[in-house]
Amino acid sequence: MNMAVRPDGLRMPMAASPASAGLAWSLVEQRLITWGVGEAARYDAHLVLAELVANAVAVTPMGGHITVYCHREPAGVVVGIADPCSELPRNPAPVTELEPGDLDLREENFDANGGWGLTIIRALSADCGVTPLPRGGKIVWSRLRL
Repeated sequence: MNMAVRPDGLRMPMAASPASAGLAWSLVEQRLITWGVGEAARYDAHLVLAELVANAVAVTPMGGHITVYCHREPAGVVVGIADPCSELPRNPAPVTELEPGDLDLREENFDANGGWGLTIIRALSADCGVTPLPRGGKIVWSRLRL
């Protein structure tokens, strides 16, 4: 995936922090509104972007940076996040019916039930993938149909 910045696209480096998800979304949402993207598609983009940012922040060393990308195409929008980690994301297991008993809902482990990010991204994307960067790192991207 070529994430070269297009004239009306977005390329924004930012600190790798959980707070970056909100900043990334604000920047991308303004682009989507400018491009006339409807509310339902913006909602999907928000979910995908939040997962991409969370994954990038998790693999970026403290004090590091990630870069948010967004550009439009004739049939959709592409969002992506670059991070400095060259390790590719694991392929998620096939989705099966999840039962409440499958989750550990004890207070001390409540947030340890993750691992659904790439599954969510795949479900909402027309296409998605990973592009290794020549100097190390990668861009994880999602193409969303409008």
